[in-house]
Amino acid sequence: MKTHPAAARHIFVTGGVVSSLGKGLTAASIALLLGRRGYRVRLQKMDPYLNVDAGTMSPFQHGEVYVTDDGAETDLDLGHYERFTGVPCTQASNVTAGRVYGNVIAREREGGYLGRTIQVIPHVTDEIKHYIRLLAEDGVDIVITEIGGTVGDIESLPFLEAIRQFRQEIGRGNGLFVHITLVPYIRAAGELKTKPSQQSVGVLRSIGIFPDILICRCERPMSQEHRDKLALFCNVEPKLVIEERDVAHTIYEVPLDLYRQELDVYILEMLNLHVRPIEMTDWARMVERLIRPGRGTVEIAVVGKYIALSDAYKSLYEALTHGGIANDVAVSIRRVESETLEEKGAENCLSGCHAVLVPGGFGDRGIEGKIAAIRYTREQGLPFLGICLGLQCAVIEFARHCCGLAGAHSAEFAPNTPYPVIHLMDSQISVRRKGGTMRLGSWPCHLRKDSHAYEAYRKTPIAERHRHRYEVNNAFREILEKNGLRITGLSPDGQLVEIVELANHPWFVACQFHPEFQSTPLQAHPLFTAFIAAALKTRESGKSPPHA
Repeated sequence: MKTHPAAARHIFVTGGVVSSLGKGLTAASIALLLGRRGYRVRLQKMDPYLNVDAGTMSPFQHGEVYVTDDGAETDLDLGHYERFTGVPCTQASNVTAGRVYGNVIAREREGGYLGRTIQVIPHVTDEIKHYIRLLAEDGVDIVITEIGGTVGDIESLPFLEAIRQFRQEIGRGNGLFVHITLVPYIRAAGELKTKPSQQSVGVLRSIGIFPDILICRCERPMSQEHRDKLALFCNVEPKLVIEERDVAHTIYEVPLDLYRQELDVYILEMLNLHVRPIEMTDWARMVERLIRPGRGTVEIAVVGKYIALSDAYKSLYEALTHGGIANDVAVSIRRVESETLEEKGAENCLSGCHAVLVPGGFGDRGIEGKIAAIRYTREQGLPFLGICLGLQCAVIEFARHCCGLAGAHSAEFAPNTPYPVIHLMDSQISVRRKGGTMRLGSWPCHLRKDSHAYEAYRKTPIAERHRHRYEVNNAFREILEKNGLRITGLSPDGQLVEIVELANHPWFVACQFHPEFQSTPLQAHPLFTAFIAAALKTRESGKSPPHA
């Protein structure tokens, strides 16, 4: 059998029975544990859909688009990877079938295959294996590759075949298969059922993949009888049938649960790696603080366009939770659909909350609701955080109601507005393709030291991740600033407005970038920490507008 030429070991994570089992959370938890054992771990997600990346997909279809430092528009699971491990992902961390097939077809058109017939095996599977090998470079010890979708899906077959080949090439001691499955509780029968898991493993085995570890999602505790039965019929050692019960309070309990079952120890032993000491005290302390905060609760209203799907704002909600942890306070999120706010009014939708956040989005649906929400926070003195489109709506609102620019709008939504206070970036004017062409990735920003932003960060410059085509129109900067909108963050050349604040307001900050992408439970993002602190101050002062 071949020996892997590099030192890296590989873990392949698959899922069966149903989707949404939490493969990403499990992979991130395993990575956290192995990282804390002293190993350099990298993660990647293989998605079987034909989109080249997640950038052109609706949040209602796919949830949020997570952006990496190097500008990749990716699956939201990469957010879990980074939040749990603190290790940045890259372009190679999310690979789709569309990207794989696109590369193969482009190479064929260029004559790269020298006249050979192009087939799924070996050409497509070789391309998939190429991306797996990419993450094994630069001294990485362990690569964890998650295969999206559910075993049995037609579109995932090339990826499963690729990892089967890959494990055969590197040898059993250098790679292992982790299969996550469902053990459902049938209420009428009053018992857990193992048959769906057996059948899922049977499908995997039929294509040549034999799971080394079985992780069982379940609502109720599994008995030893269940474990023994799964071990027998799935050909897995009983100790490697791991229970992953629904956590009681927070997803950040998952690593602790797997740690108690010594999953990381079993993995390292199977990969012939030394089981180094591990320290989880800080993580356990963080979870305890999240579950039992000492300073009560603050309520944050999030006024968005995609409220119906919680995954559309996944990183945002997590970052608010992180800000709560940093302030030792629980965060209750009031989810407000911006179109509903247009109908019912800001006071009816927002009264009683301690702060308001307006997140990003695309398209003109619900824009007036967001603008109305921002006006309410400005006039009521409520803490406000605007992100991406939230900044743009804040500028529109201020221009209309504080600068006398009636009809001010964004050229994205109202091309004929007399006051296009938001317009298309110069670099975007000639762009015609939608995918991967926005201002993406990490960009530097210089802060004014007399600002809430600098008070939060305590440094300048900063670097934050972006995803936008439109920006504040510099032609209106003078009138905006003259009337009290402070520009406190700028690109290094001074041409792009990155942060705005209100001069006479307790805490009103809006940013063009997405700070939620760099927040973790152990190190909350500075802006979210400061935002929740401002909300807590509002609650303690009793100044939040009363319930309608």
